Amino acid sequence: MEDMRIDKYLKITRLIKRRTIATKACKDGNVFINEKVAKPGTKVSVGDIIRIEFGENVVTVKVNAISGHIKKEDVSELIDYI
Repeated sequence: MEDMRIDKYLKITRLIKRRTIATKACKDGNVFINEKVAKPGTKVSVGDIIRIEFGENVVTVKVNAISGHIKKEDVSELIDYI
């Protein structure tokens, strides 16, 4: 898999628990890919930097891999926290 929608990727990597919440976060302008605001359908590729802002909490990760399904214990293979 080369790329994936950001809302789905956030759910699969468990950065956000539910896809509906990930979609809302994107629509509200709280998700950025490579410093650009990401819409729910924006594609994520390997090497991209994702930043999620929820109030004063900011999470930044680098995309290492993209997978359609992954076990909870293997999520660290997909992202690196920055």
